[in-house]
Amino acid sequence: MLSPNYRLRLESICSKIVKGEEVLLSEMIWADKLARANRSAGEMLRQARRKSLYPDMPEGGLDDFLNKLDLGDPDPTNHRTGFKDGDDILEWFKNDKPDDWRQRD
Repeated sequence: MLSPNYRLRLESICSKIVKGEEVLLSEMIWADKLARANRSAGEMLRQARRKSLYPDMPEGGLDDFLNKLDLGDPDPTNHRTGFKDGDDILEWFKNDKPDDWRQRD
């Protein structure tokens, strides 16, 4: 659980990301470290990044639904567009766990 001060600071950074405003490097380093240590902070940061990539995301649309559930990668360069062969499909379904997969909030 985030402390009120951490939550307010992270919300400020996320709102800057969504609006496309300049975020200091020190703020991004702090937010990234917090996102690695706390799942809810990571969710907030990923949602802000998605909203900055798709500013015209319609409320109640599929993209908005996926964003609220924190599903998918916010970086569109990591999205799959097709498979080459069966091994490529197996690699895609491989269960990679993040570094903090044992963490509980």
